[in-house]
Amino acid sequence: MQDATDLGLAPGGPPRLQVEEPSGRRVVVLERLPFSIGRRSVSALVLLDADVSRDHAEIIADGDDLVLKDCGSRFGTFVNGHQVTEHRLVANDRISFGRGGQTALVFLPADASIASSAAASGLGGDIRQIGALLAALRGMGSGRVLDEVLALVLDTAIDVTGAERGFIMLASEGDVLEMKLARARDKITLPLTGFSTSRKIPEEVFATGREKIVADMLDDKLMAAHQGTIALGIRQVLCAPLRLVRILERAEAPSEPRNIGVLYLDSRERGKLLSQSARGALETLAIEAASAIENARLYRETLEKGRLDQELRTAAQIQQALLPPPLKRGAFFEAMGTSVPCRAIGGDFFEYFDPPGGGFAFALGDVAGKGPPAALLAAVLQGILTGQAYSEADPQTVMTRINNALLSRGVESRFATAFYGHLSPEGVLTYCNAGHNPPLVIGASSVRRLEAGGMIVGLFPEAHYDQESLQLAPGDIIVVFSDGVSEAMSSTGEEFGEDRIREAVSAVRNQSPEHIHQDLFRRVREFTRGAVQNDDVTAVVIAYNQPTLS
Repeated sequence: MQDATDLGLAPGGPPRLQVEEPSGRRVVVLERLPFSIGRRSVSALVLLDADVSRDHAEIIADGDDLVLKDCGSRFGTFVNGHQVTEHRLVANDRISFGRGGQTALVFLPADASIASSAAASGLGGDIRQIGALLAALRGMGSGRVLDEVLALVLDTAIDVTGAERGFIMLASEGDVLEMKLARARDKITLPLTGFSTSRKIPEEVFATGREKIVADMLDDKLMAAHQGTIALGIRQVLCAPLRLVRILERAEAPSEPRNIGVLYLDSRERGKLLSQSARGALETLAIEAASAIENARLYRETLEKGRLDQELRTAAQIQQALLPPPLKRGAFFEAMGTSVPCRAIGGDFFEYFDPPGGGFAFALGDVAGKGPPAALLAAVLQGILTGQAYSEADPQTVMTRINNALLSRGVESRFATAFYGHLSPEGVLTYCNAGHNPPLVIGASSVRRLEAGGMIVGLFPEAHYDQESLQLAPGDIIVVFSDGVSEAMSSTGEEFGEDRIREAVSAVRNQSPEHIHQDLFRRVREFTRGAVQNDDVTAVVIAYNQPTLS
């Protein structure tokens, strides 16, 4: 990169650029080279025209000449109507950006006169600079990130007022002011830690919503009230509220202004801050800046929400992939299962196993809680169950090992209910129920609840688990379900209940498990129509069939 060149001693003064924007004209001095032009807040000349790229162009020295170079901009750089990638500048060259850009620069060599004397005047230039910023802020909407907006507002405020430094504080939840950015002259970012200032004035301005200007801290009438600020060597302070004013749709009158933070400027020198005639413009800047900051903050929140939504979609895909295929058939059974989370991801799961000793094993679990924490523990529990199912351990031993494994991980306030069963080809069902809703065995003339087992897993080290075995008859239906089925709520607040599960399954028990399962879920959906559900809905339906003779 070319070394920076100081042009301050050039004959006749340094060259300049006359900036022509919708809000007016201003003149920028090319004091040092390279001179960067773009939308980035660190550019030597910040232009917020939509056709200007973040790093659009730069002016460099080539011997005694100045050369304009395009920096790979999206919409191109034009000189006197012709697109250029590199151009040797001469007096009154007109530089524009893109075909539709509304900003133009006129190159003025060291010996050229400025087209508008008002543009060169101190206060007039300051007001136009504020006006240009306001136009840019209104136009940028939510398209700029928060950090760039904060830097742009602070740098302009410091340049206009002549302050030595400034900072922006924004209100967090609970209306507590938090430091977001601190800058000094020449666009220098100050560390937020160790930034010495008094909080008294910013908090007063935020609370009252009124600008506060302290012309001289050493005034006898002020010294007593601002000892902390004076101790830091600060002589003058200007602090303005960042006031958000919104017009509510369908409202007869604007909503009340809301303060979202403060813009603070100070100086150790007397008489450096803004004159009285320009303070109104700075107040307008603070209002416009509040709108731009809020838009940028909402934009960043939207991006973050979009990222989280994508992560949740990916997690949901992974969680569904961890579940077995819904339908499973064997020589003596047929099973159908589904888990529908009430959020993107949930804490319910079901699983099928083919133990090495023969038979068919199945499980259903329900982790306490909702969302990502419950989903993570469900995946852990599902993995532990899978490992234990293939160890040929009986159901009560499997549940004991699961309880111990969860306790050893030290996950606080996280527990689960679980059901694990093993069905032999001869129709012997051996199961253990760890605090889960009792599954139902629905036969031709009876219904049995499967309650043997013990406490929930993951909470009590002393938990003891039992198991039970019973003989099934061909055609018997096993229904295992989470409380998201039995406790599904209607629009009137009534629960679906176990009786409705019995009725639903009994009505179609001679059908396939797939048909029984679909009919059960259809009834739950119809029962809960118009009501918001707050739990995952999971169920597995298993039919024991006469073993196929080989």
